[in-house]
Amino acid sequence: MARKYKRLSPTDIDELWSRWRRGETSVQISAVLGCDRETVTWHVDRAGGLRPRARRRAARHLTLAEREEISRGLAVGDGVRALARRVGRSPSTVSRELARHGGAAAYRAAAAEAAAWANGRRPKRTKLARTPRLRRVVERRLRTEWSPQQIAAWLKHTYPDDLTMQVSHETIYQALYVQARGALKRQLVAHLRRGQRYRRPRAAARAERGPGRLVDTVPIAERPPSADARAVPGHWEGDLLLGKRGTQIATLVERRSRFVLLERLPAADSAAVVTALARRVRRLPAALRQSLTWDRGKEMAQHRRFTVATDVQVYFCDPQSPWQRGSNENTNGLLRQYFPKGTDLGRLTQRQLDAVARKLNTRPRQTLDWKTPAEVYEASVASTD
Repeated sequence: MARKYKRLSPTDIDELWSRWRRGETSVQISAVLGCDRETVTWHVDRAGGLRPRARRRAARHLTLAEREEISRGLAVGDGVRALARRVGRSPSTVSRELARHGGAAAYRAAAAEAAAWANGRRPKRTKLARTPRLRRVVERRLRTEWSPQQIAAWLKHTYPDDLTMQVSHETIYQALYVQARGALKRQLVAHLRRGQRYRRPRAAARAERGPGRLVDTVPIAERPPSADARAVPGHWEGDLLLGKRGTQIATLVERRSRFVLLERLPAADSAAVVTALARRVRRLPAALRQSLTWDRGKEMAQHRRFTVATDVQVYFCDPQSPWQRGSNENTNGLLRQYFPKGTDLGRLTQRQLDAVARKLNTRPRQTLDWKTPAEVYEASVASTD
């Protein structure tokens, strides 16, 4: 029982946040610190998953050593001016110090230091809390599923000469997750891509599905250099996004523009997947049908039939190398905001999938110099006409 109510020392708290940053769970951290899991959860929940900044003493504030010198001077009967000379401060600073902490008769250095440190913990009003107009703009963008980084970049571009209407993405995250700052409502977290309760480092990449039976595959090493460099449009990455057991959708991402296509699938067997993908890809302009990169899932066992139907060569990633389809992996992560794990994807219509794809395609992206995938993709289509 003593373990449950253990009070964490500053060293323990530092260890807690170091391990949290490395992605350890509250159970793992509590086992190392020798406390109950709820103790770890309390610290994390209170800070919204963000490690609190280390407190620093302002140069103008008295130090513990100076307070001890004042206490020694009082013990030998020094007056305010003599005490000021002892610590190299103005008499008014010493006078206020004594008045705040019990006067000359009751003054104790350690008690004064503790009280001053505690009084300095009052929360400071953030820029979002102080600027209602900025806060309203940020809230509106969050409700349309823009990320804090997208909002910060858009504000800087839209209000280049108005610093009161600019804010960093980190400030937005802290306003969302650290409710003591009192700027943004915690409910807006649900509009973030991952909607997590806490803000924490990204976990290790999910385990890949089994390789299945793939024959006559063309490795990604043989993919044209123009695809690797994203120099020309028409090279795609693809995968399945899995939902409730037995339901899935196909995701396609154009490498150059990051333009997303979502396709409803009646089943995950290779015949169904290849048929649906071929039907969708054939509707693309011929110049935008260059190649398709897939992982080693058995749903593409009939890749040769897909190539015959579309004239699009399929390249396969190396085993356990999802990073070779980085654009698609990132997109699947974004889609989890709309389709959390366990969602019955079989109940979704193609129109609903197209609406979600439209949302992703009309968001500005840093990697596109804050253009949207739709803008870059449409320019590619226009250039092929």
